[in-house]
Amino acid sequence: MKRNFRNFGLAAVALSALSVLSSCGGKNDDARAALMAAQASPALAVETIETGTITLENQYPATIKGKTDIDVRPMISGNITAVHVDEGAHVQKGQVLFTIDQVPYQAAVEQAKAAVNVATTAVETAQISVNSNRALYNKQIISEHAMQISENQLAQAKAQLAQAQAGLTNAMKNLSYTQVTAPSSGVVGSIPLRVGALASPSSALTTVSDNSQVYAYFSLTERQILDLTDGGATSLNAAIAKMPEVELKLANGSIYPQKGKVATVSGVIDASTGASSVRALFNNENGVLRSGSTGSVIVPVTFNDAIIIPQKATGEIQGMKYVLVVDKDNVLSQQTIQIAPEQDGKNYVVTSGLKPGDRIVIEGIGTKARPGMTIQPVDAAQAAAAQAQQK
Repeated sequence: MKRNFRNFGLAAVALSALSVLSSCGGKNDDARAALMAAQASPALAVETIETGTITLENQYPATIKGKTDIDVRPMISGNITAVHVDEGAHVQKGQVLFTIDQVPYQAAVEQAKAAVNVATTAVETAQISVNSNRALYNKQIISEHAMQISENQLAQAKAQLAQAQAGLTNAMKNLSYTQVTAPSSGVVGSIPLRVGALASPSSALTTVSDNSQVYAYFSLTERQILDLTDGGATSLNAAIAKMPEVELKLANGSIYPQKGKVATVSGVIDASTGASSVRALFNNENGVLRSGSTGSVIVPVTFNDAIIIPQKATGEIQGMKYVLVVDKDNVLSQQTIQIAPEQDGKNYVVTSGLKPGDRIVIEGIGTKARPGMTIQPVDAAQAAAAQAQQK
């Protein structure tokens, strides 16, 4: 009997030990499972979608031209005897820029004057003859035929005088053309022909550009023009008048300090490009902008009540933008979105695919964050504040 009780006691102890071991093993499994779940659910910054107002920019390549760019061409041919200005000089309208050899044209003037003198004498002689013949005709000494001949000779002499006077006017005009003057106030461009070179009406001596104001020419597509006019609901002139001031980014990346205004949009759309030429006007009192320069016209676009997300919150597959949306169970799903073409390098304006109240991941897209995984959402603002404190 004692032996039986002893065996029973040993069995009880064994069962108790097994129960304790089993209990400890269950707790370890739960802890291990919880640890694995935590490791499989990374903490990621999440942003809740809200609407707001943002101003973004469109940039368009532009060519800059002076308000007037006038080619200076001589009206006559001849060798250049003097160049009175240098490239880049500021000139006033009517200022002498070049002198062309005046000798042959001065000689032509003298010759024309002599021809006028000869014709004048011929008229006076013919007039004397007519006066004399008229007295004889009145006395019926000469016939009407003879009288008519003398009057015709006077008329012919007067015509020759008029011709000679026209020749003198032309010669004097050509002589004045030997001094080539500025057609407008502005800046002198390059001067390809120098003293001694042969100039002719077909050769441009230089260009004078009025740079007190400049035009920046850029292009808008047909679709952009329709958007500008709200699909034709607004006239183009009214739409241009409502456009905000624009900026000009120069070739070195700096922004021109003075803002400009869109002045005109061409009424013709280029069939080859599908775009229309647009002209923005900028003041240029300091002369920094030169005709022929390049840059970019920056047109601001304001979005009201817009869904704005950071660019880092998006991924791209086959040209389509997407975000990772966090559901109520903190599981990620991929959502394709459409965005406005305007951007500032940091944000996108979402036109479809999201709505206010949606939650999206804004970090680790395509690396730490993938569709189907469960995450531990961290408020983006709090994460940014904590990161700033660590720095």
